[in-house]
Amino acid sequence: MDLNSVCDELRRGSEELASHTEAQKNHALECVAAAILKNKDVIMKANALDVADARAKGTKESLVDRLSLDEKKFKGLIDGINIVIQQTDPVGKETGGWKIPNGVQIRQVRVPLGVVAIIYESRPNVTVDAFALAYKSGNSILLRGSSSALNSNKAIVDAIKEGLESAGKDGVVSSIYLCTSGDRNEVDEILTAVGKIDVALPRGSANLINHVVQNAKVPVIQTGDGVCHLYVDESADLEMACNIAENGKIQRPGVCNALETIVVNKKIASDFLPKLVAKFADRVELRADEDSYSILSKTSIAKDKLKKAEPEDFGFEFLDYICAVKTVENVDEAIAYINSHNTKHSECIVTDSRTNAQNFQLKVDAACVYVNASTRFTDGGMFGFGAELGISTQKLHARGPMGAEALTTTKFLIDGNGQVR
Repeated sequence: MDLNSVCDELRRGSEELASHTEAQKNHALECVAAAILKNKDVIMKANALDVADARAKGTKESLVDRLSLDEKKFKGLIDGINIVIQQTDPVGKETGGWKIPNGVQIRQVRVPLGVVAIIYESRPNVTVDAFALAYKSGNSILLRGSSSALNSNKAIVDAIKEGLESAGKDGVVSSIYLCTSGDRNEVDEILTAVGKIDVALPRGSANLINHVVQNAKVPVIQTGDGVCHLYVDESADLEMACNIAENGKIQRPGVCNALETIVVNKKIASDFLPKLVAKFADRVELRADEDSYSILSKTSIAKDKLKKAEPEDFGFEFLDYICAVKTVENVDEAIAYINSHNTKHSECIVTDSRTNAQNFQLKVDAACVYVNASTRFTDGGMFGFGAELGISTQKLHARGPMGAEALTTTKFLIDGNGQVR
């Protein structure tokens, strides 16, 4: 890949797209959705090749799930684009305006970032989501997916380009480029393309995110791996807690908003943990601290599903049917433990105490903090964005699920009638 040529083309695309109206961008996205639907068989066959290759390499099923497209996920690709179409264009939105004493009028308005690069693993749906959000917000996008999803990504990008071409003057084909060589040096080229790429977003494993953060010379919006916790308070509805634990751990264990550690108040541990064992029904291996192990060892849990936790099990993203269990004295100890072991992603408390709920939401340091609801809701689609670029775990510019507005910045527009200073 000649990155300079690619970025020059993307820059021209972003400049053209920046002048397009919301109606033009929506028309192009409608054409893209139609082209993806038209090419469904091609895309699904390409994805089947990637899935088969992943299984042949021994990839665990929870990660194969992230790679695979089924009927529901494919429909989600189209639905996501359609929701983005329905959303208000963030570009041109006035975020502030005032007049200074000499009569000069100042307005602050939203504008595209320009050329965005996303570096991601598996998840071919990210290819569609990232493109749709970038296009709606007037940005060109450089896609650097993983080799494990290369066939899927190629087929999807071919369909996107077909859709943009069919949109005529409303479609900007030069607004998207997919890296296809699989050369790992591409990542570092992208991260050091100062002046060519306006922002990079990593989305994937902790290793990928850490590599991007540590080596990037271009601005980065940091997304995070998900070490998510559920704290079961002493006043919790234990059936509710079990349902939330099951959903958070078992529904899709390979995603970043899945639970990795269950923190239990010692006052209710002997009541809650046997109920948890019954709910999990030996589908999850529990790695327990000393107090919880003592209780769990007396339940019906299968011997191979219970282990004494090692220190490294706490604060670890298993991405599998494995969950750590930690006991604490009270909500304050739970908050302190979570803040020292989480990745600032999504945390949950189950409680009937409004005081403890407010304390938890106020003091827990995370992008999304839940009371009596599953962490699995941390998702652009669930939040109403249609699609998402990722979950930002940083504190500057954007935090939490990122929609189209996260790919904009602001500029000041100043109007006068001859004033000088």
